[in-house]
Amino acid sequence: MEVLSSQSEKVFKSAGIASFAVLLSRIAGLVREGVMARLFGAGPSADAFVIGFRIPNLTRDLFAEGALSSAFVPTFVDYLQKGDKKEAAHLANLVASAIILFVGAFCIFGIFFSPWLITMLTHNWAATAPEKTAQAIKLTQIMFPFLMLVALAAQAMGILNSCNQFAVPALSSTWFNVGSVASGLMLGFWAGPRLGITKIEGMAYGVVIGGALQLFWQVPSLIRSGFGFRFAFDFNHPGLRQIFRLMGPAIIGNASVQVNVLVNSFFAASIVDPVRGVDGATTWLSCAFRFMQLPLGLFGVAIATATLPAIGRSAASGDMDEFRETLARSLGLVFLLTVPASVGLMILGPSIVGAIYEGRRFEAYDTHQTAVALACYAIGLAGYSAVKILTPAFYALKDARTPMLVSVGSIAVNAILAVGLIRGAHLGHAGLALSTSCVALLSFLLLFWVMMIRIGGMHGRRLRTVIVKVSVASLLMASVVWVSSTVITGWLGTRVFGRLVDLAVSIPLALAVLYYTCRSMKVEELEMATRALGGPILRRFSALNAKLSN
Repeated sequence: MEVLSSQSEKVFKSAGIASFAVLLSRIAGLVREGVMARLFGAGPSADAFVIGFRIPNLTRDLFAEGALSSAFVPTFVDYLQKGDKKEAAHLANLVASAIILFVGAFCIFGIFFSPWLITMLTHNWAATAPEKTAQAIKLTQIMFPFLMLVALAAQAMGILNSCNQFAVPALSSTWFNVGSVASGLMLGFWAGPRLGITKIEGMAYGVVIGGALQLFWQVPSLIRSGFGFRFAFDFNHPGLRQIFRLMGPAIIGNASVQVNVLVNSFFAASIVDPVRGVDGATTWLSCAFRFMQLPLGLFGVAIATATLPAIGRSAASGDMDEFRETLARSLGLVFLLTVPASVGLMILGPSIVGAIYEGRRFEAYDTHQTAVALACYAIGLAGYSAVKILTPAFYALKDARTPMLVSVGSIAVNAILAVGLIRGAHLGHAGLALSTSCVALLSFLLLFWVMMIRIGGMHGRRLRTVIVKVSVASLLMASVVWVSSTVITGWLGTRVFGRLVDLAVSIPLALAVLYYTCRSMKVEELEMATRALGGPILRRFSALNAKLSN
């Protein structure tokens, strides 16, 4: 059992490194979104940019950071486990060459068919705002090459993670965010008038430049690890064929979230707000989901990134006890972190959104509508994060069929819920966010149930205990934070200063209440997370607290 705990703690430490890097990336992403919101508000240009970025970004999530990573990493780890680094490097070159060939061709296809894709996705705009449709088409064509760059970056991340290097690849998206906003501002606002580029087009070109920076930031680490790139084509290579076999079901398995987002975009474009008309809903949902990306990246993606190579090695060696223990510990850590985060986003959503976005063209009404969507998205945060861990676990067991079937079913459920919540319950854009959360939770429950059957149990009683204890602690935290937030905003108002003071007081207060409540209830994952993620500072803090208690 000591070995299993050691393995789990290694995963926690890797997740801590990845989480810190992801935190920097998400903060940079929020800065980028804040700049966009203040410059373009929730108006037609912002809506057009969101839609223009959506198709290449969704295909990135589907092919690059979804199916490709899930299929590539277990296969690549298998070659490394056999001690054949030269053959592993050859496989990496084959995959990179295939990405350049196939994804490059797909980008050309996407640029050519952008008018048809955008018109289909935003059918309501054609009659009410044709100029917004034309702008969205142009922005999509500009940003499509981003897909190939980020696909190569995702493969580079998989290679480095498999070599137990987490900081450099996790920081790569920080370079994307910083590079995209800096180059976008330079092209759109400084060089744009000279080059005939509009401000919003400059931001679109910035996305492509940011994608290039995300890739090239990782290249020196790849070279130092012995994985320099050379063109190579061998479609009969067994490793490449295995990746292709896994990618087919993996694409379908990862498609649910992407298809659901497209379905939601379709419905959002048809929503007519009583204040904003056809403008606003698309941007509100995008801004709200951006805030969801912070805890999702910090907890779900970071833990999944650290877990996948570990469970891949366990599966390759046939050590199912270690596989089961690592997976259960990772899920327990996810619940410990995401359940309180969900509650915090619901209560502090108005202050979070207002502090980052509100100002200039992003008004108080936009803040309110974005916060409503954020609260609905937050309900599904634990489900989103757990699915990020469970889906690759099935691929590590060479089972791509189960996630695929769950994915296909969730698409139908989302469409039915979206129609019911928008048109039946008249919830508007909030109904779209709520339907997405319900689907995420349902997908998690199904995948978890099947995984328990597949591996003969997964410490279900211990996980239930963690969920109950963390839920109780989160409810106590919620009551305290609601009082503090209400008092502060009532005293200082809801301008930016009041929002910032609210966050500066309420967030540390929430963390303190959560920590001490979980500690008093002896939540085991808290101690492991403190040792593995917290580092020396939290260890000294815990020691000092123990002395004070005595």
